[in-house]
Amino acid sequence: MTQIVIAQQFCGPPNSGNGGYVCGVLARDLEGPATSVLRARIPLDAALTLGVEDGQVRMFDGEGAVIGTARPAQAADLPEPPPAPSLPAAEAAGSRYIGLTQRVHPTCFSCGPERAEGDGLRVFVGQLDGAADGVCAGVWTPHAAFADDEGLTPAEVIWAALDCPGFFAWVVKEGRHGALLGTMTGEVIRRPKAGETCIVIAWPIVREGRKETAGVALYSAEGELLARGHQVWITMGPPPQAAVPAPAAAEA
Repeated sequence: MTQIVIAQQFCGPPNSGNGGYVCGVLARDLEGPATSVLRARIPLDAALTLGVEDGQVRMFDGEGAVIGTARPAQAADLPEPPPAPSLPAAEAAGSRYIGLTQRVHPTCFSCGPERAEGDGLRVFVGQLDGAADGVCAGVWTPHAAFADDEGLTPAEVIWAALDCPGFFAWVVKEGRHGALLGTMTGEVIRRPKAGETCIVIAWPIVREGRKETAGVALYSAEGELLARGHQVWITMGPPPQAAVPAPAAAEA
């Protein structure tokens, strides 16, 4: 058993751990692709315990309840991402990030515009020109404040960078704001260096009732695939209803 603390710095909602970051913490010691499942709110600045049994990682809160798990996954479980957009196209898409004009998650570790460089990741994505509705992109440069002793970005920070883009893919497609990350399957192929410009892309895959599935990927500026993921978001409230056609006018 290992004792850990998810610090307030790594929040998603103000009172809970950032979903992608916590999923990355759960998966970071597993080889290859992994699937993390969040089962409850992740307390901040509180003693938590990580345990491994039968190849599965479990996170326990202070009461001993399981609040997150991770297990090995298969590469076949991961989506094939679309090609990386050009750096200028990704920059233009990021400038359309709705969080720059609306208060969506202003203090989130991943996407909060009120977080300073080196404190939050400031991953901003918006609709990609010429792509299907909801296909979003942006540019992210990992900060030196998060680098390890080799100058590389830790896996859990990469998972965090890929968290919110999948959420915003569905926000852009449907206009919905309320959803919580339930499951994330991810693979880190190469960890970028601090200061290395990267391209983030996200796209909606399928909706099933209250579940919205999204794909996410991280590329180098030259188009090298660095990481990819598959997410299931649980929406809050009923799914959007299809528009009902107006009845035809009766003939005179």
